[in-house]
Amino acid sequence: MMTDATRADDDWDAGDLGCGDLVIALRLRMRAMQPGQIIRVHATDSGAKHDLPAWCRMTGSELVRHDPSRDLFWIRR
Repeated sequence: MMTDATRADDDWDAGDLGCGDLVIALRLRMRAMQPGQIIRVHATDSGAKHDLPAWCRMTGSELVRHDPSRDLFWIRR
């Protein structure tokens, strides 16, 4: 059962994409989404835990949740 904290409108396995490639690909995916929708990103690159929150701050996207034990990030457009 999905709770509000884990609900996602899109699910993306970014694998081990590094900073530049990760945020460019994420930006393109987010553009296809409607405002308020949430994407769940699985990102295993060691820098993702810093890069994705920073990207959210710079773009005005909301980091809804981060589960570091599973390398998952929920980001609201």
